[in-house]
Amino acid sequence: MSDLSQNILFEHPLNEKARTWLRLEFLLQQLQHNRSLTNLTNTLGFFRTVSELLDIIDRGDVRTELIKELERQQQKLLAWIDVPGVDVERLNALRHSMKDQSSILLAAPRLGQSLKEDRLISMVRQRLSIPGGCCSFDLPILHMWLHNPKLVRDEQVSEWIGTMMPLNNALNTCLSLIRQSGNYQKQTSANGFYQDNAEDSDILRIRVDSAYQLYPQVSGHKTRFAIRFMPFDSEQGETPDRFTFEIACC
Repeated sequence: MSDLSQNILFEHPLNEKARTWLRLEFLLQQLQHNRSLTNLTNTLGFFRTVSELLDIIDRGDVRTELIKELERQQQKLLAWIDVPGVDVERLNALRHSMKDQSSILLAAPRLGQSLKEDRLISMVRQRLSIPGGCCSFDLPILHMWLHNPKLVRDEQVSEWIGTMMPLNNALNTCLSLIRQSGNYQKQTSANGFYQDNAEDSDILRIRVDSAYQLYPQVSGHKTRFAIRFMPFDSEQGETPDRFTFEIACC
């Protein structure tokens, strides 16, 4: 990466549904990236991610919201069928894919249930809130598991992650379509401040030139939002009187 010659993308949810989905995406990506458990450090990171994932799933009916969103996106695609120049074959393939994902998600066991019932995961979760609570004398079962052959551990991790695939696939589809629904527009911030309307949007996507060394603090909801751009160095950093950035309301 070049030091100061790239845009940084920031995303901000405009409703609780999008907030939950972005957090789930963040955690599911960590599971995939950290699935090779070679030492205690990354193993505890993996189990902590699983625990946070289960905590979020327990807070609301994620399955129902995703199925509703897949149905909503199918209806939006249906409205494009008669538009001249639209690739109808590709559109129908996407609609059928979303229909299949809805069926798989609906037929899947309760989200996260198999992970919560797993003995090793359950025992590690109980100790994660205790400082240093996963030492070998606290969790000898984890210490023993880490000494299993890597192939055995990899198979177990793949099985755990596999239980989340119906959620992962549906979530990726919904977020991808939401993100594609908004086009970036150049806007100008005055004294580090910008506000606008966001009718029925779910996510704000903000691109800022890294040369400014600014990050956005966003407040808002589905109808209106405000952005305050803050310098990374809060003591000596400065915010230009006017600077250009890109934003998409999705």
